[in-house]
Amino acid sequence: MTDERVLTLWVIYESPSDYPGKFVVRRQHSTRRAVVIDLEAWVFDSMTEARTAIPEGLHNTGRYDTDDPAVVEVWI
Repeated sequence: MTDERVLTLWVIYESPSDYPGKFVVRRQHSTRRAVVIDLEAWVFDSMTEARTAIPEGLHNTGRYDTDDPAVVEVWI
């Protein structure tokens, strides 16, 4: 990352292609130029468990129609 401002998002996926049948949490870092998705993924059996990986104090923005279909929630 550069010295640019970085917005960190936490994204919960349901049954993504690399973990079918699981809930996956991935952290993303967005700048004006790019979105970088961490290679690390936290994998869970339920949405309730997946939410435990989200840091406290964040806000659930839901999802947008343009998001990957596996995206369930985005937290900022």
